[in-house]
Parts: sequence; structure tokens; C-alpha cells
Amino acid sequence: MARITITHSTEYTYRNPVGLTRHRMMIRPDDSHDLRLHGADLSIDPPAAKIRWAHDVFDNSICFVEWPQSLRTDRLRIVSTLDLTHHPAGPTLPACSLDPAAEVLPFSYASQEMPDVARLAERQLPDPDGAVDVFARRFVSGRGDTRTMDMLETMTHAIKAEFRYGARHEQGTQTPAQTLALGSGTCRDFAVLMMEALRSLGLAARFVTGYLYDDTSGTTRGGGSTHAWCGVYLPGAGWVEYDPTNGLVAGANLVRVGMTRTAEQAVPISGGFIGGSDDPLGLDVCVAVSAVPITQDASAAAE
Repeated sequence: MARITITHSTEYTYRNPVGLTRHRMMIRPDDSHDLRLHGADLSIDPPAAKIRWAHDVFDNSICFVEWPQSLRTDRLRIVSTLDLTHHPAGPTLPACSLDPAAEVLPFSYASQEMPDVARLAERQLPDPDGAVDVFARRFVSGRGDTRTMDMLETMTHAIKAEFRYGARHEQGTQTPAQTLALGSGTCRDFAVLMMEALRSLGLAARFVTGYLYDDTSGTTRGGGSTHAWCGVYLPGAGWVEYDPTNGLVAGANLVRVGMTRTAEQAVPISGGFIGGSDDPLGLDVCVAVSAVPITQDASAAAE
């Protein structure tokens, strides 16, 4: 458990003054049993004419920002500051939290849940040579005795151990087949690889975007910007999060902001400008996270 402060700043600069179209932001987490949001501040320069909050199709908290049509600016700066307490379930979940029928692979989702998880269990990206299928089958035996939780943890650690991590600031995500061929990728590439591998085994998986805070070891990868990992739906345990970039299990050190079916649906800030194609000069993104561990006693006293 930790008290966490997150400052996420994004600055666009332009060669000439430009107009700004509506921007969409996914930068605010919702309160839940594992996250208590104490404060959320949003600073925008130049000031917006209209700010509207809504929930998207996945029930994520979304902010829409609009400026006057007459506005022209050579700079846009957006700063989100969050103050929250995180109660992760990690580092591991007890096997008994699963429904007995889901403890060993393969298993089937209950008939009343299947309509809700079916789309998330479908493969979303091409795998023409079956490379993702081959990768996924490494982690299951043909004897029907592969324990679900053991497989998930093993796959999480294998991706961390076997692939080179490299930050890539351009938008877009590699296909899982590309990640396997290159042997490298970003946090979002590794999340998508694990999602598609799990889907090939019949599991429902979703993309998770948010923030990473260190446990003082200084060895985590993916800080300094938004982070990405995946969640898998397990009967009895619910949605359990796995970070293959860092080998983190059950949400440890991960602050969830948004959950989507694909990586493309989870862009933290998106929008456009009215101007020339050569007007953009730069984009600077900085995420600063400070975490102070707190005890159960201190948390109870604060409440």
C-alpha cells in the first residue's frame, strides 16, 4: 500500500500560431476497492472554453476539452496531478481465489459471463504464420494439467526475461508477430503480445493503461511516461493484472487509469490542430511519480 502523487505533463510546441481542435484525455483513474483518489487537478494552457467529463464504452473516465475557434497559440501545455492511495492485490493471488473449475487449463467461462467476455477473448490482430500460437503453447502442457495461475505468472516473467525493452515515443503498437520477430518492444508491445497469447488459449484479456511506481529497487522499466500492461479475467478472482515488461503480478506497483479492448483505444491524450503540416515543432511528455509506503494502521487512521 502506498500514498502516491503523479504529475503527468504534456507540452506541444508549434512553429506558427495554430488553432486547437477538441482533445480527448484518459488521465484520471476512478475510485475502486484498490485505489482511493484523494485529489485530481487538471491545468491547461491556453485555458479551455469548455471541459466535459464522461464515461466511455468501457466505463473509463474521459475528459473532452475544447477551445474558442478564434484561438491561435504556439504552445499547448496540459498538466494532470493526482493524489491517491493504492491498495494492490499483489504480489500474488492465492490459488484458492479461483473457481475450482478454472484452476487448470483449459476451462470455459460460465454461460452467463460468456456474452460479456467473448469479444475480449477473440484474437484482434493478424498472426499469419501462427507465431503467437506457438509462443502461447510453450506455457501449457498437452496433458491438461497446466495450472492457470502458474501459467500466467510464468508467461509474465518469460516476456520480461526474453525480450529487450526499448522506449518508443511514436504512436502505434507493433503486432505480436512483429514483437516476436524483433525480440524487442515497448511496454504496450509486450502487453499486446501477452493479450493475444492469452486469447489464443481462450482467455479474456484487456489492455490497461496507467502509471508505474517503483518499489525503491530502481529496476522497473517503463517509468517517466504512461505505462501499459494487461488484465485477464479469471472466474472467482475477477480481473487480475499482469505487467510483462517488469514481471509484476496482480497489480503490484501499477496505478490503473483505463482499460480497453485494444491498445489503440487507450491513448492518454489525443487531439489535433488547425495549421500547416510543418507547424508542429515538438512534443514533450514527462511523468513524475512519488510513492510513500504506508502501513495498514496508518491507512486506517487517515480514514
